[in-house]
Amino acid sequence: MLKSLLGYQSGGGSVSEDHMRRKLYGNAVTAALQSNFPLLVKLSEELLDKWLSYPETQHVPLSQHVLGFALKSVTRMTLGSTFEEEQEVIHFQKIHGTVWSEIGKGFLDGSLDKNATRKKQYQNALMQLESNLKKIIKERKGRSFSQHVFIDSLMQGNLNEQQILEDSMIFSLAGCIITAKLCTWAICFLTTSEEIQKKLYKEIDQVFGKGPITSEKIEQLRYCRQVLCETVRTARLTPVSARLQDIEGKVGPFVIPKETLVLYALGVVLQDPSTWPSPHKFDPDRFDDESVIKVFSSLGFSGTWKCPELRFAYTVATVLVSVLVRRLRLLAVEGQVFEMKYELVTSTREEAWITVSKRH
Repeated sequence: MLKSLLGYQSGGGSVSEDHMRRKLYGNAVTAALQSNFPLLVKLSEELLDKWLSYPETQHVPLSQHVLGFALKSVTRMTLGSTFEEEQEVIHFQKIHGTVWSEIGKGFLDGSLDKNATRKKQYQNALMQLESNLKKIIKERKGRSFSQHVFIDSLMQGNLNEQQILEDSMIFSLAGCIITAKLCTWAICFLTTSEEIQKKLYKEIDQVFGKGPITSEKIEQLRYCRQVLCETVRTARLTPVSARLQDIEGKVGPFVIPKETLVLYALGVVLQDPSTWPSPHKFDPDRFDDESVIKVFSSLGFSGTWKCPELRFAYTVATVLVSVLVRRLRLLAVEGQVFEMKYELVTSTREEAWITVSKRH
């Protein structure tokens, strides 16, 4: 869907070529996570230290802080050392915000084409993002770096420069937002249940003890994965999905031509009471059932190869939540209601405020 909205070719090759390109994209995500796991832990601990420095009564602007964390994580792991500088991240955040806000709203409701000023701002921001990516591609091409990032894997594949630009653009845009909103909603929901936090803390303590958080051990955090799956479901994290029809298809009497953009109303399916009893209740224990996980996986939400950005977000969220819950109790601000704003990725309608207290 993003490629269509950005005016990129969605495939352009044969079915097998498109499949190989998607496989390369998925492998690039895996390699970026593996080679940058210590960096991910470090960035999570930086946010923890920031929150530890606050008095317990201070309200924390959760959405703002987590978006900053996600932008740092995604840019460093996707595009490399250029984004070690704070100013580069701030600049990226500004133009990223302009592009994403119009993708999430302006395109879908048609308002972008009706406002020449907004459209020009969007086009300028998109050109800046593409220019930055082209510069990074040129700098890293044919060179060896100590930090292997997402874009390096794309350049090692059999892709031309336009394909590398498109795929790195898609991941930079979607990866940041999906990661930020998954982490934000997970923490929001955790503040509403002391029992769920206790259960999660117990699992984190059992798996890591006083040792470091490692990529090998996070695979053992079964309840944490249940918390994140239930976060995706309850928040309806991506209420709409889409894909281009590879071949001509049929639904009942209707023919779907090849290259038709097919929309899936996932937000409706995720709240269907016939599949999810008490659908509005945040209940990670429902994912203790293998049959429920299979239903969830069939929708593309399991964090597998079907959505590499979500797979990336699950890993980042697992590390961040583990780092935070290990040392902090996450508490709701009295009277705070987390209202949902549905676009391509669901966000909180207003800033989500929380408080934190140290575990003793």
